[in-house]
Amino acid sequence: MNKASCALFVILLLNTSFKQPPAYDKGRKVAAKTIIDKTVQARIDATLKSFVDSGTIAGVSALVIEKDKEVYFNAFGYSNQKEKTAMDRNTIVRIYSMTKPVTGVALMQLYEKGAFKLDDPLAKYVPEFAAMKVYKGVDASGKLVLEPARRPITIRDLTRHTAGFAVGTDLPGLSELVKKTDALNPRNTLGEMVKKLAALPLQFHPGDQWAYGPSVDVQAFLVERLSQKPFDQYLKENIFDPLGMINTGYVVAQKDLKRLAAMYRKTNGSELSPIPDDENTYNIRDWQLKPGGFGLTSTIDDYMKFTQMLVNKGRVGKATILKPETIRLMATNHLSDTISQRMWLPSKGQVGFGIDFAVRTRPTASKDENKGVVGEFFWDGAASTLFWIDPVNHLTAVLFVQIFPFDRTLHKRFRDAVYGEYTPG
Repeated sequence: MNKASCALFVILLLNTSFKQPPAYDKGRKVAAKTIIDKTVQARIDATLKSFVDSGTIAGVSALVIEKDKEVYFNAFGYSNQKEKTAMDRNTIVRIYSMTKPVTGVALMQLYEKGAFKLDDPLAKYVPEFAAMKVYKGVDASGKLVLEPARRPITIRDLTRHTAGFAVGTDLPGLSELVKKTDALNPRNTLGEMVKKLAALPLQFHPGDQWAYGPSVDVQAFLVERLSQKPFDQYLKENIFDPLGMINTGYVVAQKDLKRLAAMYRKTNGSELSPIPDDENTYNIRDWQLKPGGFGLTSTIDDYMKFTQMLVNKGRVGKATILKPETIRLMATNHLSDTISQRMWLPSKGQVGFGIDFAVRTRPTASKDENKGVVGEFFWDGAASTLFWIDPVNHLTAVLFVQIFPFDRTLHKRFRDAVYGEYTPG
């Protein structure tokens, strides 16, 4: 092995050191104590009702299953205030980035079939991403200054947001180029999106930072290419149909539009204002782009079927979606300590990142952090939706709201209602 190969191996090794969450340690037993009792149910009711009564949101629903038994469901307020449509189990909501874990599961199904290895270069399957350049700045005339990427983007980089893709930044020259390229325009196919992304310089060297962006959309294209099926068709045939997720997809049928929740905006203490449909036509028109990072709609029961598959290590009823060892791999932290720049990920608490999930690696350290157990894996959506998997207590929770901007206080208060408020030690 020459010096260059050795250096590349060391970099890969540093950036792929894993920390196994205790909840999935071999032989670990599920906690015997029950979390959701009548007192906790009443506390969740009071919390969710207060969200609506205070005018913070229009409507909310929450569903919790513990040890394979439904232990909580309730809904408050309206899915559409103007129409006085109550929020309920049949309400369809836009789940935004809660699409990402679904894409991760689709990708890992192909991993199980031997279609790729996590540390394979992305360019092995998508040659457009060969010989990537990295942004260094601009020269005196405003021209971009670029340098060759120190190593290739790997598929693992896609799954943990370390690929280096340029996002909507304020970096001179680069932000304008990202906006002009418009890779995620809904009129693009996934293939067109990939070509446009690959034409952009990277924002940082692969593996150097954690930065949220279009990595999961590239995962969707990889699923499409490896399976030789349109991405939305693959999801339906391999995840939604087997799990009975009959209300989940990219486009809401005309007959179901009355069940689609309205979205609302609230800023600086203002009153709730509905977001007009013409500002978000994504789920009411069949656009070309079927992204992996956002775009799905679902009902609370549908999404709970997905979370139950995860907590039951890949199985629900007769459906086997993934192997237990694959779920374990997805729920393991893949960020080494060398990746110190992590955008806003620290705002999620004491977490690392696995394969399309945040993974809690340490106990809650202060009253201002979200409550949760070590080994939990979870994610949320731009309209403030949330889910988490608690493998220690064999508990899954889904929270549905439709409010912008993203309101993390709703998540903290819901978690406090489920687990109780933080106590030191």
